[in-house]
Amino acid sequence: MQLIAQESPVDVCLVIKQRLEELGLEQRDLAAAAEVTESYISQLLTRKKLPPEPGRTDIYDKIGKFLKLPGGKLAKLADHQRKEVLKRNLDDPPKPLFREVRELILRKCASGKEKQVRVIFEKQPFGELERLVTQKLLDLVKKVARDELESETWLRSVARLSGRSYEALRVSILEFMDADAFNVSVENCESFLDPLIESWDIDLATFGMEIVLNRRLIPDYAKKFEFVETELAQTEEEPGLKEFLRHQSASGDATEEEIEFLKRLRFDGKRPTPLYYYRELQNLRDPLHFRSPTAQPLRKKTLGQSQPEGSVAPMHKYLEADGIEKQMQLNGRNKAIQRWAGSRGKTKKQRGKPGKVSQARTKRLL
Repeated sequence: MQLIAQESPVDVCLVIKQRLEELGLEQRDLAAAAEVTESYISQLLTRKKLPPEPGRTDIYDKIGKFLKLPGGKLAKLADHQRKEVLKRNLDDPPKPLFREVRELILRKCASGKEKQVRVIFEKQPFGELERLVTQKLLDLVKKVARDELESETWLRSVARLSGRSYEALRVSILEFMDADAFNVSVENCESFLDPLIESWDIDLATFGMEIVLNRRLIPDYAKKFEFVETELAQTEEEPGLKEFLRHQSASGDATEEEIEFLKRLRFDGKRPTPLYYYRELQNLRDPLHFRSPTAQPLRKKTLGQSQPEGSVAPMHKYLEADGIEKQMQLNGRNKAIQRWAGSRGKTKKQRGKPGKVSQARTKRLL
């Protein structure tokens, strides 16, 4: 094995062939262990096929285990080899789609839109619209296939729909994971796009797409993709907000949801002060500024609570406007009593006597 690494450190094919000879194994044995066809192994070892991308397949783990190679060795060699081939092919111009591939994509188009889309495809062979639609369909089906790669039941179901054997489908999925709009093959379409995609539609004004997948194979079968204009996210926090959050006496009781709301506020060239954020937070919490979406009976309250027990945060649910003012007045009186009791308690403590407010005194204050 050390000799192999020295002769060809990046050639996966040579490493596998020499290891088969050392162990006295045949290509059909390797194909069975990797759960692929013998034809695929033959094309791989004769360099007719590029080794699949390591992150999209489990074939290297199975081959490495069968050939008793160090873990991850084949995947690293394949990654290096693929990068070298990619460098050599960068200057090649993109080739148009096969006619069979285009016909399949147009056949899956919504009936009311097919003629219009066909005219655009034929007027601009492999133009922007054709590339956009093809790549979006490929991306979605590849994501589904990648999620279900470990499910033998799912793969066998797709194999039956496409009229292929389980081993042949595993070979196809290795190649399909490497496909894009520039090199998708007829076989890719027959194995995956045809059985998995029921239909697709596109809004030619906004380029939003709706794709319906085979509901027998994919539970979440309807997908929608939109291309919309959005505002650029403000990456830096406002200096005034930073200063406001540093003052724990003013912002210490702010919830994560409230802080997130303050962060989302946008200002056209203006720079708000910490006082602005303090007042904004108070406005957000003030029930007078919001209407309850539905009138609901109030739950039982306990003494000293401004809202019913078990109610959600003030920014979600509020008391009816009729009782808000009275409740605020009561809260203000209670706080005044507490402050008076606290100051009186401190005075008596200094004299050596514990401070306590009598019930009679409390009733008179109320």
